[in-house]
Amino acid sequence: MRSSLDATRSGSPARLRQAGLLLAGDIGGTKTALAVYSIGSGYLAPLAQAEFPSAKYGSLGGIVREFLAGIGLTVERASFAVAGPVIGGASKVTNLFWNLNETDLKEELHLDSVHLLNDLEAIGEAVPFLEWPDLYPLTLGEPVAGAARAVIAPGTGLGEAFLIYDGVRYRAFASEGGHASFAPRNELQDGLLAYLRRKFDHVSVERVCSGPGLLNIYQYLRDFSYAPESPEMGRALAAAEYAPPLIGGAAVRAEPDPLSRAALDLFISILGSEAGNLALKVLSLGGVYLAGGIPPRVRPALSGGRFLQAFVAKGRMSAMLGRMPVYVVTLSATLLGAAHRGLEQVRGEK
Repeated sequence: MRSSLDATRSGSPARLRQAGLLLAGDIGGTKTALAVYSIGSGYLAPLAQAEFPSAKYGSLGGIVREFLAGIGLTVERASFAVAGPVIGGASKVTNLFWNLNETDLKEELHLDSVHLLNDLEAIGEAVPFLEWPDLYPLTLGEPVAGAARAVIAPGTGLGEAFLIYDGVRYRAFASEGGHASFAPRNELQDGLLAYLRRKFDHVSVERVCSGPGLLNIYQYLRDFSYAPESPEMGRALAAAEYAPPLIGGAAVRAEPDPLSRAALDLFISILGSEAGNLALKVLSLGGVYLAGGIPPRVRPALSGGRFLQAFVAKGRMSAMLGRMPVYVVTLSATLLGAAHRGLEQVRGEK
């Protein structure tokens, strides 16, 4: 655990009591990030923060108890962004085995309230407050004031969301668009779809546009000899607990691994095409935001033109897509959005 607050200088941490403290969380299949906020400090200045490997814990409650015991703060409310659909105050984390329920968590953690929201909804909550240091433009485009905005976030899975302006503020809405069917654009992608149909009953976009999707692409190109696998990469991947970061890292280094680079190039084309699909469906003339764990790590490759070529390749709609701004979100906006939503609720209760 890494914490920004040293609460253990005198042995066991003293329990610090302060009214109005909020626990915010980004609950994902790979990691869980937790932070404590106060109304006074706001959602940009956590009092304490830490990350935990999700799969090594049996429940969210176990992580929360360990975190709070380590920092010595007592919270009253919680706002958790979850990588999965939230229906009726309950959610199953898509790439994890946890089942979360607001009522159960409230009782288990002895809190006044617990709020669950989809992780892409949380990113959407943060988008209106992001500033230029947090955004890297792939194209500035011609944004239309008050128009819809789209968010697409490849990481452990593929999340999609959109924002609608209600005349006063932008409101974020989650979707499960990442589980829609993958639509190939050329013969190489046709082959990828056929390859994955042997593994999965349903080949969603997430199967090719996420961390595990990058590994699927790598294996497809390797198995069909589009590029040879180096012995070094073969050994590293066989020993890796989670292989996708190795492929992404090898693809963007000064002397890239050829097979890894080919896999990343295909991944970026697929991401560009899917981002264009989402942009058309919600008519995101206000902008498209690439969030999640992968885009910031492969930003130089995203800037190379391959993404935007696939993004605008929509026939008669190409010119309109070419006018849409596209940004890479360079920070972890999920936790920020969960904190903002939670603090707004705390203020509403005061």
